[in-house]
This record gives sequence, structure tokens and C-alpha cells, in this order.
Amino acid sequence: MCGESASCSVSFEALVHNPLNVFHVEVAIQDVNDNSPTFSKAALELEIGEWSTPGTHFPLEMARDADVGSNSLLTYQLTSNPSFSLAMKETPDGSQQPDIVLERALDREKLSSFEVVLTALDGGDPVRSGTVQVRINVTDANDNPPVFSKSVYEARVGENVPAGSLVLQVRATDADVGSNGQVSYSFSNVPDVIRALFSVDSESGEVRTVGALDFEEKSKYIFGLAASDGGGLVARCKVQIDVTDENDNAPEITILSLSSPVPEDAPAGTVVALLKVRDKDSDENGQVTCELSGESPLSIVASSSGSYKVTFRFL
Repeated sequence: MCGESASCSVSFEALVHNPLNVFHVEVAIQDVNDNSPTFSKAALELEIGEWSTPGTHFPLEMARDADVGSNSLLTYQLTSNPSFSLAMKETPDGSQQPDIVLERALDREKLSSFEVVLTALDGGDPVRSGTVQVRINVTDANDNPPVFSKSVYEARVGENVPAGSLVLQVRATDADVGSNGQVSYSFSNVPDVIRALFSVDSESGEVRTVGALDFEEKSKYIFGLAASDGGGLVARCKVQIDVTDENDNAPEITILSLSSPVPEDAPAGTVVALLKVRDKDSDENGQVTCELSGESPLSIVASSSGSYKVTFRFL
């Protein structure tokens, strides 16, 4: 009933007869430890290379507990295994992150996999727990990471290119063979706005447009790409895409001030109106000239910062 709050209350009024009276009642509801910690998967797969040095940490999935307060504070235990131990690392929100720690060197040719059980215990009384099977696969030595041909890839693209247009192609090579030498490409920790505008082909490394680009909204995009080989080694590079302006915005005229009517004896040079002309495009596409059309005793004079004065020439 309390959602994520440790406690809450329900208020109501009680009517009592003989004698007649009304009492205000407030019932405080406190969380009960009625939920066990759970993991999102029935089993976890962990890849550890045989070249990993003792003392290396490998993060494990954290359990979740639907209770709140101390009932949701989790600790972890790992079944005994001479090759592995459990270490806890505090996360920014105060929860505990379980890590498997390699205690001694692995040899895939002697033993290619291990199975241990990770147990999550909550802080309730009595304690409730949840478990997950952790299968550790020892992978063959992958001693060459992917290498990008450039650390930074640059490209220019017009703001009106259609979706699916090729922007650039990244390339990474790996000196290993087999799956350890197969490279796949992906975004590296990019915000959703980048994924909404661009895509990267996992096999070819081609970066293409997905959504519409708008120079007036943003003229430069910088994001990261990752190249991963089959052994889990990762290389990263930066991509910089400059969006070039297209003349896709018409000038806008705004009347800042207008004197109407004007006396017939107004002298020449009297300002009749003050205009503001603006074009959202840039450079030459945003340079605007303004002129009057038709026969009239008026003239237009450029002022400053895109402003124009409309004045009398004669009556």
C-alpha cells in the first residue's frame, strides 16, 4: 500500500453510538518483509579469459527487492570456490554491487568452466533470500584488441539528406583469428537523441542517418563508437559529424513599430514603420535584403542588426 515509502498511513472517521461521537482514526502502515530478493535471470553467464590476472574484478548482476527501507538492503554470498571470491563495492545510491574476484590463474585446457551460486539476502527479520546460478566460462587467450584506423572520424552532411543516407564508415582490425578476430560495431554510451538520428551497422561499421537533421537546431554531433571482438576486448573511437546548412528557411518580417495615420504635412524622412527581418539560415543563406514594391512615396533604409526603417520621401 505504501509503494516505495517505508511507512504511510490511512485516515478515516469512526462513528460511535451511545453516546454519539465521532473519532478521527489514523492507522500507520509499516512495510513487512514479504518479498524475497530476485534476479532478472535464472542463470548468469560470465566470460573470463584465461589470461586474466588474479585480483581482477568482474561485476555481477544486482538483485532487486520490492520491499523498502532496511527490508530491501541486500548483502551477497558466494558458494566456496578456491578460484573465486566475492567483493562488495558501494554504488553512488548506497546499494552494494557484487563482484567476483579471480583468486588464482585459470587454465582453460585443464578446466573450461565453473559453476557457483550467488545468494542475495535482505535486511529483514527473518531474513529472506534469493539465488542465481553463475556459470563462468573460461575463454581462450585473446591478446590483441581491435584497433580503429583513426581515433577520430569526421564527416559533413547536409541537413536535408533523406533517412538512410550514408554519413561515414569506421573500420577496426583485430590481429587475432577466429571469433577473437571478429569485430562488431556499436554505439558507446550515447544519449537517446543520437540513436534517434543515427545508426551504426554492427558488421560494416557504416554510420547512416535515421531521423531528420536540422542545422538550426544543432550543427555538430560528437559521439563514441565501440569495436568489440569475440573475446570481449573493446576499442573506442570518436565520431564528429558537422551538419551543413541548407536554404530551408524563408525570411521572416516583423513590424516592430507602425505610425498610422501620418499627418499629411509630415516632413520627408519621417519614420513610418520600423521592421525586423530575420532568416534562421546561416552565412549566405541567412543574408537578407529588403525592398519595397509598388509605387509609393516611401523608401526603406537598413538600420542595424536586421532592422529597417520605412520613411517618407515626399508627399
